[in-house]
Parts: sequence; structure tokens; C-alpha cells
Amino acid sequence: MPFVLRRADPIDPTFVSPPDGQPSVRAPVANALWRASELGTQVAAVVSSGWELLDRELPGGGWPCQAVTEVLMPQPCVIEWRLLGPALQSVVAAEGQVAVVAPPRHPYLPGLLHEGLNERQFVWVQADAPAERLWVAEQLIKANACSALIAWLPQVRPEQLRRLQACAQSCEGLVFLCRPEAAQHEASAAPLRVHASFGLDWELQLRIFKR
Repeated sequence: MPFVLRRADPIDPTFVSPPDGQPSVRAPVANALWRASELGTQVAAVVSSGWELLDRELPGGGWPCQAVTEVLMPQPCVIEWRLLGPALQSVVAAEGQVAVVAPPRHPYLPGLLHEGLNERQFVWVQADAPAERLWVAEQLIKANACSALIAWLPQVRPEQLRRLQACAQSCEGLVFLCRPEAAQHEASAAPLRVHASFGLDWELQLRIFKR
């Protein structure tokens, strides 16, 4: 139902006056109010991305737990390990488990070990069919089975993404879905969507489509 926020009597301490001449509202409402010019807050826990500049742009200052994060890229199995590697290091350092589902290329274990990962905390699930990939990812999320999940899902429908996001809200770990950059034009229930690519001298370039 519609309602109107009116200016308060100055003696009422439960009212606050926002800056820039905006109408006063009661303190609980003001505390919960988000303006489009502001960076959203992250209610659930976050894990630092390991990239200071990126953390500044992410709500809560890191990759969100209890949510799906989409990583869009022009070519799979090239950028994502570099982008996510620092966060995975912190997960492993905290004795967490990392699971990867259906990477298009075999993970290069010596390189991962060099980045600080541990093979005893690394689970690789091979799944070829799109339905198998989706099913495995959903079961791992529902079971809260790992501290970080990376799943390559090049073919997934919007309603399937909504189901994964609903499941992730009860999952304490990180959930990353790696998808082709063409997916940026598709609807997605993921609260965070980033596009990763390489620039000159292999510098990592990111665009945040949704946060």
C-alpha cells in the first residue's frame, strides 16, 4: 500500500535528517535505506578477493558468501585462476575445501600448488553434459560441502540460475560460476557479475556489471 514520509517534529529523537535537504525519516528506516548513488552493503560474510582495488568496489569488501558470483570471460581456464587464486589461497589457509566442477581444461596442479593451493583440499569433479554439471553444482551447494566452489556452466537458463542462487543463500562458502562473456546479455539472478579479460602485458581487467 502507498505511504508518505512526512517531516517530523524537531523534538522527536527517532527522526533523522539526511543531507542535501532530503525529507527526514525515522532512524530505523534511514538505517535500512539504500540510495542508488551508494555502494550496497553485504549482509553475509565475505572473503577478500586478494586484489585491493577490487575489494574497494565489492559490497562488504570482498567476494560474497551465501550468494552466486558470475565470472564472465572471453576464454575459459585462462583468466579465472588468476582472478580467484588469491581468495582460494585464503580459503585453503583456513583449512577449507575447494571444489571445481567441469573445468574445460585439466587443472594444472603444479601451478595451483605454486599459488598456495593444497592437493589434499582440492576436489575436481568431471562432468561433461550440461545437465550433469548443473546437478553436481547444485548438490555441492545444497550440501554446503566446500568452502569454495568453481563451476563452469556455459549453458544454463535463467530459471536454473535462480535455483542455484536460492540454494547458495544457505551455503556458507563461495560460489563462482564461470560463463562465456556473451552471457552478459542474459538475465541472471546472481547478485554479483563481473567480466574479466586481459589487457596489455597480461594485466587483469575487470568490469562489474552487477553488484
